[in-house]
Amino acid sequence: MTGTIVNALAVLAGSAAGLLLKWLAGRFSSHLPAGSTSLGQRLQTIIMQGVALSVLFIGISGSFKGSNTLIAILSMVIGAIVGELLDLDKRMRHLGDWVQKKTEHLVKSNSAGPSISDGFVTASLLFCVGAMAIVGALQDGLTGDHATLFAKSLLDGISSIVFAASLGIGVAFSAVAVFLYQGVIALAASFLSPFLGDAVIAEMTCVGSLLIVALGLNMLDLTKIKVMNLVPAIFLPILLCMFM
Repeated sequence: MTGTIVNALAVLAGSAAGLLLKWLAGRFSSHLPAGSTSLGQRLQTIIMQGVALSVLFIGISGSFKGSNTLIAILSMVIGAIVGELLDLDKRMRHLGDWVQKKTEHLVKSNSAGPSISDGFVTASLLFCVGAMAIVGALQDGLTGDHATLFAKSLLDGISSIVFAASLGIGVAFSAVAVFLYQGVIALAASFLSPFLGDAVIAEMTCVGSLLIVALGLNMLDLTKIKVMNLVPAIFLPILLCMFM
């Protein structure tokens, strides 16, 4: 669990830094020359777009890890059906809204800006959906090798600074999702190990990376894909690789 704990702390630290930058920007905006505020907003926008393109690159690169196209297609289709029937996207947003209600007396959110739910869902998906989260947690649980999750912690910490500065405190709550998601995988690794050979990991990486591509497209406002409803697809290669 060491790597998972470090990862969650990195998200919290990055979120705190991003919120501090956001507060400082608002605090001193009135003392800045005319046009500086709009420049800050433009910089924030272009940075977010750069992060989104990086997310697309990570997703596209990872999607080539798989070797069985049929497994990827079946995983996405069946996973989409399961996720839509369960409506995981709606449940995730309800969870974010519940967090917002519980913390609204602590945080004054801008009604015109992103809600806590937006930050929570977006950051949770980015930090949890992907090869590094799954493989890193498995290595953490099976062999005690924390290297992958330490590298992921650095990436997530940097990303959370940008996300928190634009999406608010909801990003910080995603640390809980990271801890629970990766922690469960790490703890369950010993039970899953007989089914998780190199081929299974490769197919899970491929499917998870396709979801990262979808997330990157959403971040660029090109699509409105309910990525959370596709999350069950990540785990289907565990079953499909037994028969194909």
